[in-house]
Amino acid sequence: MDIIFIEQLTVMAIIGIYDWEKQKFQKLVFDLEIGWNKRPLPYSDDISDCLNYTDVTNAILSLVSSKRFALIECVAEETAEQLISQFKIPWVRIKLSKPSAVPQAINVGIIIERGKQKV
Repeated sequence: MDIIFIEQLTVMAIIGIYDWEKQKFQKLVFDLEIGWNKRPLPYSDDISDCLNYTDVTNAILSLVSSKRFALIECVAEETAEQLISQFKIPWVRIKLSKPSAVPQAINVGIIIERGKQKV
């Protein structure tokens, strides 16, 4: 299985549990690893045979910007579900960071894996 990755995908979102958080955009940062085993052999140089990074990125941006979320756990879960469903991928690992969540920390977040990673 190939692993496609996208690092430091930054999305501005309305997210949080406190009233003040619900009034402003906050930065979320995605690091993704996506299992991909649908390339034909021999490998081609045709984008239609690959997982298109732009399509994946647009799907995430659309999902996160179209809703208000309370928790990053929910954002990560819904993102994983959407990517698996929309792109028919077998496995995804999402690290989702919310840099502004705790003033004393550079970053906080969650890492989830969904699906089956074939070795």
